[in-house]
Amino acid sequence: MEDKYVELAVNKTLELLAIDSPTGYCKKAISYLKDEFEKIGFETKITNKGGLLVDFGGQDDGNGLLFETHVDTLGAMVSEIKSNGRLKITNLGGMNANNAEGENVRIITRDGKIYEGTAQLVNASIHVNGQYNDTKRNWDNVEVVIDELVKNKQDVKDLSIEVGDIVCFEPRSRVSSSGYIKSRFLDDKLSVGMLVALAHYLADKHIKLSRKVYGHVTVFEEVGHGGSGSVPEGVSEAISIDMGCVGEGLNCSETEVSICAKDSGGPYSYDVVSKLIEAAKKENAKYCVDVYPHYGSDVEATVAAGADVAFGLIGSGVYASHGYERSHKEGVKNTLKLIKGYLNI
Repeated sequence: MEDKYVELAVNKTLELLAIDSPTGYCKKAISYLKDEFEKIGFETKITNKGGLLVDFGGQDDGNGLLFETHVDTLGAMVSEIKSNGRLKITNLGGMNANNAEGENVRIITRDGKIYEGTAQLVNASIHVNGQYNDTKRNWDNVEVVIDELVKNKQDVKDLSIEVGDIVCFEPRSRVSSSGYIKSRFLDDKLSVGMLVALAHYLADKHIKLSRKVYGHVTVFEEVGHGGSGSVPEGVSEAISIDMGCVGEGLNCSETEVSICAKDSGGPYSYDVVSKLIEAAKKENAKYCVDVYPHYGSDVEATVAAGADVAFGLIGSGVYASHGYERSHKEGVKNTLKLIKGYLNI
């Protein structure tokens, strides 16, 4: 897998990261991806749920393969407009108040207006608040301060901000000269970027796949039901391309591709994991096999919904998951090499 496809994956990831898409608000990101895949030459379909199915072609013999990624991210929603003009918010997915504090946000109204603000601890001035260091950060005491001249609830409503409006957190994306990719929401936009790069690779090389292959970009993974439907007929195997966990007690680093043998939902298909390991070895991809202690994936939702498929999970190593995340171009390269080996292309 040439380096140009690694660079392409990273660049498409950065473009995606610039499109806000917290769970429940993914229409713009899906529209962007639909155009991307169709420009390359692949047929797509937007599901009723709002996800995107991509047909990569291949021989339809009842042994189809489905790659699952997700474009939805963590975020928040306005749950109350306070009397002082501040916003109480509720998290979308696993957004944690501890690492949301101090982050710039965008509030998107139902009529399309966008306002900036900041997530702050209630009474955030340390020269005023003597309990600043001792206050537990949670969604009862971390609020959004709107960057508008508002002093009360009516001032906020006059801006057309209402309960149920989406709150998007600034991703702060950057790529270091040493190849590190840093941003919120690499989970899972980095994998979606890789799926776009794979599509370019297939088209550029005029590859005819030996089995039917689909992609499903889901939009509700962060709340647990992204992959619970829309499995094309004839699919016998499904693999989530998500983030590989990096942390104490695990083997993976940001420069490797992680193959998950088990997570909080139980073991992945033994044969699929074995074939993924064989594919990594065949392509000389640097890989690790790990057990994730606190994790769930799209493909687990697929299986839980009743799909009779063998299933697996892979991903480029990502550190500081659900926070300010970090991966590396080498992790992207090794993941693409593993996918290439699995497809025998």
